[in-house]
Amino acid sequence: MSVTPTPQTVVITGASAGIGRAIARLYGARGARVVLIARGRAGLDAAAREVASLGGTPLVQVADTADAGQVEAAADAGERAFGPVDVWINCAFTSVFAPFDEITAEEYDRVTHVTYLGFVNGTRTALKRMLPRDHGTIVQVGSALGERSIPLQSAYCGAKHAVNGFTSSLRTELLHRGSRVRVTVAQMPAVNTPQFSWVLSRLPRHPQPVPPIYQPEVAARGVVHAADHPGRKQYYIGATTLATIWANRLAPALLDRYLARTGFDSQQTDLRPPSGESNLFEPVDGAEGSDHGAHGIFDDMAHARSLEAVLARHPAAVAGALTLAFAATAKAALSRRGRVPCG
Repeated sequence: MSVTPTPQTVVITGASAGIGRAIARLYGARGARVVLIARGRAGLDAAAREVASLGGTPLVQVADTADAGQVEAAADAGERAFGPVDVWINCAFTSVFAPFDEITAEEYDRVTHVTYLGFVNGTRTALKRMLPRDHGTIVQVGSALGERSIPLQSAYCGAKHAVNGFTSSLRTELLHRGSRVRVTVAQMPAVNTPQFSWVLSRLPRHPQPVPPIYQPEVAARGVVHAADHPGRKQYYIGATTLATIWANRLAPALLDRYLARTGFDSQQTDLRPPSGESNLFEPVDGAEGSDHGAHGIFDDMAHARSLEAVLARHPAAVAGALTLAFAATAKAALSRRGRVPCG
């Protein structure tokens, strides 16, 4: 007699929009029980409707991840409703687009508290529940900018670097314990999310992700794959992420000069800067009907697929294909030398 598998219990921070929203949809389609955490009620309620319509069971928790107590309360509510957490995904963040000397101390603190310490709070809360059970997976939604900083995003880049650092330290501690709790990082490329329309910006023109740009669904598929296969230290989503990281390792000084020359214009469109309120200190979807969804305003520029991400999800197939290709190439080369009979 077949046994119906128990649905996963998944917690997603930053679930009201962007990548977090796209991740919630994927887990909804799996029939998962999804705890949705963010500050904005309108976006969370819309995400919950999507999860339910796809076959999942949502639970909305309005919380600021910069507040450890609020994160704990949300996790308690999730486990009371759904039972033990299987997967915890840290995705909430905020940012400021401006030269470093134009960012106030209060603004810098806020970005750091959400984009770095929010991940610390989420990870601590998850481990409090997972370690005694010796079960669970934590996925940090990182960024290529966590390994290669760019101009105009010093607060965000610093926070993402910090996420990489503390996660690496935690991973070694889990290995020392022999724990079966897993933690991995999914490093993101430029993604078409609503953040570029609600971020605090002091740029003369509307901010944009540095092209090439990917749709949130590409990022979400990478995160869910990382959660399903957490044995790897990190995953690079999008070819540009991998290219950026390797360029920084091979020629960092050259990349510094390149970004100094191109990094300002490549992060701005020809549009006027956003005229609405930013979401740095307060959510911008508080008004009725002000849900922003997963996508930003760059649909016409964004790629819905990433070959590199597909290959990363199927390493065995890739290795097999490369082995066959290498064998065929070697055989052909030897045949040309007269060492292997053809036919």
